[in-house]
Amino acid sequence: MMTGIYAQLLIQGLAIGAIYGLLALGFVLVINAVNILNFAQGEFLMLGAFLGVTLSTVAGLPFALVMVGVVLITGLLGIAFDFAVYRPMRHGDFATHLISTLAAAIIMRNVAQNVWGPEARSYYEPFHQKVFQLGPLLINPQHLLIFGVTLVLVGLLWVLFHRTGLGRLMRATAQDRATARLVGVRVDRIGTITFGLASAIGGLAGVLLAPLFLVDLNVGFIAALKAFVATIIGGWGSIPGALAGGLLVGLIEVFATHAFSSDYKDTAAFGVLMLFLVFRPGGMFPERIGEKA
Repeated sequence: MMTGIYAQLLIQGLAIGAIYGLLALGFVLVINAVNILNFAQGEFLMLGAFLGVTLSTVAGLPFALVMVGVVLITGLLGIAFDFAVYRPMRHGDFATHLISTLAAAIIMRNVAQNVWGPEARSYYEPFHQKVFQLGPLLINPQHLLIFGVTLVLVGLLWVLFHRTGLGRLMRATAQDRATARLVGVRVDRIGTITFGLASAIGGLAGVLLAPLFLVDLNVGFIAALKAFVATIIGGWGSIPGALAGGLLVGLIEVFATHAFSSDYKDTAAFGVLMLFLVFRPGGMFPERIGEKA
């Protein structure tokens, strides 16, 4: 019986961790492309969740089309974010970028509150609350969907980065932005594409997470904190590290909740972060010399 419980917790933790990994992946893409930490990344998850509610309950779209719609809308919002927030401040220092992205996050939260209201929303359940029983395990299909979408997305990103010309340009920009500009890479355009891609991934994470919890204005901020922890644990600027760090944070949260209570899940996650900062500050996938990601 205990083995079944731990297996159940493992599946749940990996599903939640995959969401954190997707959001951390958005952090890493922007870090590599323009060398800033976009503190508004979590708000794209929040917007994705609320947009999913609207497209499913108001427009009546099936879940597959809801995901496509959310990805497209948040991707376009990410492009607008680049032009409205990053580009006017692109020559500023770290503090300038920090303040501008934080201000953008506050504006996005207030806009969402005016559009959807301050109350939490229940989400359309794509599987009608059905579960699969596999021996002693009761498996939520939404968890399997999160795994599947994450694996497909990671595969598509690998193809993008390693098998396409655009991916090679993005990798060149990540390696050395100044040199890439000197050899003719339009780094500003690459930055715009990266913002759109990172925001779309954040929106996708939101629409995948929403059926598991109530959707409220704080969901993006909380998830962004965990994704930030995952980014550091995995290795600053590392794409595999972002995913691995997210999975680890998700597992820590779920098992800490089971062992103690939900009050200690954040303490456990930040405690592991402190251990990494002390004993392995480079994270699980430390950056190599001369290598950006």
